Amino acid sequence: MADYASSSHPDPDLNNVPYSILAEAYDSPATPPRERPLKVLTAVVASVVFLVSLVGLVVNLVPEKTAPHSRVRDERGVLPRGVAEGVSAKSYPTPISSDGVSSYNWTNAMLSWQRTAYHFQPEKNWMNDPNGPLYHMGWYHLFYQYNPDSATWGNITWGHAVSVDLIHWLYLPLAMVPDQHYDRKGVWTGSATILPGGEIKILYTGDDDNSIQVQNLAYPSNHSDPLLLNWTKYEANPVMVPPEGIGLSDFRDPTTAWVGPDGEWRVIVGSKINTTGIALVYHTTNFTSYELVDHVLHSVAMTGMWECIDFYPVSTNSSFGLETSMVGPDVKHVLKASIDDLTKDYYAIGTYDPVNDTWTPDDASMDVGIGLKYDYGWLYASKSFYDPVEKRRILWGWINETDTEDDDFAKGWASVQAVPREILYDDKTGTNILQQPVKEIESLRLNSTEFEDILIEAGSIVPLDIGMATQLDMFAEFEIQGIDSFKATAATESNITECIYAETRTSYGPFGLAVLADGSLSELTPIYFRVVENDDGRLKTYFCADESRSSLAPEVLHTVYGSEIPVLDGEKYTVRILVDHSIIESFAQGGRRVITSRVYPTQAIYGAARLFLFNNATGINVTASIKVWELNSAFIRPFPLDQVEH
Repeated sequence: MADYASSSHPDPDLNNVPYSILAEAYDSPATPPRERPLKVLTAVVASVVFLVSLVGLVVNLVPEKTAPHSRVRDERGVLPRGVAEGVSAKSYPTPISSDGVSSYNWTNAMLSWQRTAYHFQPEKNWMNDPNGPLYHMGWYHLFYQYNPDSATWGNITWGHAVSVDLIHWLYLPLAMVPDQHYDRKGVWTGSATILPGGEIKILYTGDDDNSIQVQNLAYPSNHSDPLLLNWTKYEANPVMVPPEGIGLSDFRDPTTAWVGPDGEWRVIVGSKINTTGIALVYHTTNFTSYELVDHVLHSVAMTGMWECIDFYPVSTNSSFGLETSMVGPDVKHVLKASIDDLTKDYYAIGTYDPVNDTWTPDDASMDVGIGLKYDYGWLYASKSFYDPVEKRRILWGWINETDTEDDDFAKGWASVQAVPREILYDDKTGTNILQQPVKEIESLRLNSTEFEDILIEAGSIVPLDIGMATQLDMFAEFEIQGIDSFKATAATESNITECIYAETRTSYGPFGLAVLADGSLSELTPIYFRVVENDDGRLKTYFCADESRSSLAPEVLHTVYGSEIPVLDGEKYTVRILVDHSIIESFAQGGRRVITSRVYPTQAIYGAARLFLFNNATGINVTASIKVWELNSAFIRPFPLDQVEH
């Protein structure tokens, strides 16, 4: 058993002292600041029937909620990068401090530390959306939006890498570059479909010579090549252009196709009508000619542009993933849209009608764009695929930067991909999906340290002596002590309806872990549960991540993320956290809620990074048990093509 209050800790006075890592003197608003936003892509002739149906759609849909504007100019009056090109924001407003300085005085050591050890990222330059993930002849393939020339968005090509285990990656030459009239301004996001005989089809959005978003077809030049090094673009591209009634820059990101009961393939393209987000459905038999269905798969008012749509089945009675064309009585369908105006990935679970090509959410109040998110932190433009080897559905997602472009230029790169996640249906709630890191991440585990039944008194912090705390995989369980007797005297706090800063003390919390903290606690990122009591005496729980003190750098994003989370009777409060230098991925209650944090410590780096347990409640004690693994670095480097026989 490890010591959690080791006398060798550099700050022994912190052991069980009144909780002070987020002192009340810290000047911050009572509610989190509005998140700064981000994203990309689009582009076939439509019938009068379809146009009429769109008009009816706009007239008849009742607005659910108003989406905040994300395409705002910074203090210099400059639009975020990408907005003028018709995609979501790819940069963030640069704040100007009172002394006119817009960037922290970063050292090379600080910037070098930010590069991750086991998350996929290119050797250098800009990356955004994951594209067309697939498995082929022993290799997992990942394509991604990439700028080979700069650490900012632009000149978008398809980068390419392969892996045998989703953890260790080998870079390959660029798969596709913007060199044709239909994609000259960018080879944007797309998806892969594998036909029954193994033939691979890629549909992707191109930004053409006239800045019109169109859909294009590509396929491997040699299907027998395990590495899929060369790709052929269909000579008659584009295969789809914006239908009548659709904006020329509001038509993008085709999905993986699936087969309907009539034997025809279906594919979805994201769009909008005014402020209504929509999923257009096309039929094809050959992937070169397409017919637009005269109604949408689904739409939601006031959600704005839907991009990077994903649509796939989940089993309600097994722990296996399903191939994309699967339907049946024990199957639900997940519809996901990346909401351009919010730069968040929203999903809903519902029922797909394969005859009429419509999808209905199980709960209209939790529809796409107004309900659940894949990730309540910093993940966007996700893409899933079916893994035929392990019979599972795997999710990729883009983690963007929240620093400035000047900072990205200084370090020479921008953005990483999240650790691939397995997706399952949550049969305990019936209203959520579950996300967990793929099991292969466990191959990186080195030594482990375990702590059992640690008492964390109200208002205290407990250091955990684990050594280096910058590459970790940890699992923690928390229990509130004497909660039944305490509830009889506790005041209700029903006014709390969202995640708030960890410094704000309430009867039941917050309690959790402070990761990437330095010894003096000048920097830290709390990952925590906040339990509040409603007027009716029932408890509800929020799962949160507080980045407000994650960095001393003033220009990076400092905010609080999170959501209410179902905690069922008999369940403890549980969380799994992956720490990889400047990335924190947190999975609560088996993955019912996930928060990805993008942080930029200046002090809590290298050997100075520490891990703490804390309980900032005013009235209850908490016990915690936690197991922590140090993680090795992944092998990510160029493929030795000179050693491959041709």
